[in-house]
Amino acid sequence: MGDLTQGPLRRVLIASTNPLFARALRSLVAQRWEGRRVEVRMASSPDEATAILDSWQPDLVILDYDDLGEPGSDKRAAYLSHFLTGERPIQVMLVSLRESGEVVVYDRRTLTPAQAEDWLDLPWTQTPAEEETGQPTAEETPSPGSIPPARIGAGTENLSSLRSGGMKHYVIAGVLTVIVTVIMYLLLRSIGLLPIAAAVQAGPVDRMIETQLWMISFLFSLITVFIGYSIVVFRQKKGEKEEVATFKGSSGLEVLWTLFPLATVIYLSFIGAQALGEIRTADPNSLEIRVVAFQWGWLFEYPETGVQSNELYLPVDRPAKLMLTSRDVIHSFWVPEFRIKQDALPGENFVREMQLTPVEIGDYTVRCAELCGGNHAYMNAPVRVVSQEDFDAWMEEQMQVSAADPAERGRRLAETQGCLSCHSLDGSSSIGPTWQNLASSEVTLADGSTEIADDDYLYEAIVDPNAAIRQGFPPNVMPQNYDELFTEEQINDLIEFIETVN
Repeated sequence: MGDLTQGPLRRVLIASTNPLFARALRSLVAQRWEGRRVEVRMASSPDEATAILDSWQPDLVILDYDDLGEPGSDKRAAYLSHFLTGERPIQVMLVSLRESGEVVVYDRRTLTPAQAEDWLDLPWTQTPAEEETGQPTAEETPSPGSIPPARIGAGTENLSSLRSGGMKHYVIAGVLTVIVTVIMYLLLRSIGLLPIAAAVQAGPVDRMIETQLWMISFLFSLITVFIGYSIVVFRQKKGEKEEVATFKGSSGLEVLWTLFPLATVIYLSFIGAQALGEIRTADPNSLEIRVVAFQWGWLFEYPETGVQSNELYLPVDRPAKLMLTSRDVIHSFWVPEFRIKQDALPGENFVREMQLTPVEIGDYTVRCAELCGGNHAYMNAPVRVVSQEDFDAWMEEQMQVSAADPAERGRRLAETQGCLSCHSLDGSSSIGPTWQNLASSEVTLADGSTEIADDDYLYEAIVDPNAAIRQGFPPNVMPQNYDELFTEEQINDLIEFIETVN
């Protein structure tokens, strides 16, 4: 209810089943007729509106066009007839949320010829006297409750501005979104998120990452630009009165924000499946390498030559097929420059394959990408990508070492099988007993007895480590299956090497 001080009292009836929209219309009326005596009543249903019309006799009725029913219906015609027919002077405005703020005006006043000529002079304007005083002149004062046409036009513009906004704002915000998207993408690319791509398989992965960087940049820009633009452009400025904006559901918008994420997910799934297919494409002429993971190291075996190494050597531009397995827990093979990774699972029936074609000569590092125990962070191994000639020379060198004396073969076996990660060669303490001066020495066992560390003792300590636990060391730490992993010759070579450590 609002009562202002100047001019005749004007009665305004606002009828809408949408309470937010009704309050917005009431706010517009109060703003436009500030300084005049206005009384406003609200009706939240058609029946209530017709009852107030008959009993209260308003001068202006603002009807929510969306509440009238389907066009051409008898219900619609009957409802409108209450407001559009009759002898009493009254003005009726039909407003609609669905029609972007369009207003239909019905005028039931009796006008003088001069007033009729002004009324026909579209667009409606105020007279010079009204522009100076803000009030209608005496000779042109409408009948009680009527509204100067200029007020109707201004109210319509405000309502349309309140509801639909200008297309220029969308264009400006859209252009800013594109600019900020490009800037954000270039910033993300400039900070070095990815190392060099050193394998053919890195190509499909990098394409997916590029797509994700664009999407991240776009979504970030879309949100921040529209929020920032709204804060700057549509903020309430000093001296402005607060306006109430109302919104109804938009089926088109709901369909858009459902279909767009769905299409995005389908697209990402497609390029992901396509990339996986490229990565897993096998080459029948691949170099086969067996990769054995263990706590906490890597062993690389080349079945064609029998060479074993703790360093992975790969010839450049030649496809390789890695057969991964684990001796203990789950590990994961990952070289960041190659982009791809693969789990190594324990068990003979869980050998996993990984296709790899290096394209950049250089030194890299394989890391374990699966938390596997206390020294997980240090489970690294060198990866050497070399020319085919250098690879052949390295392979020949390794084969010659394999044909050397037993102690040298034992040393290589201890290095490649991870023995030296638990047993030191210089007397320093470690997870297991040191090998320095171990051979032929007297050792104290967990039960307090002593024993000479001869060949038989060393052999038993390798194949059945829990049979004679050294004092000060816990049981069940050393693997119990070395008799299956090593041949008899390899075990004897290892004993020969231990006897040389002093």
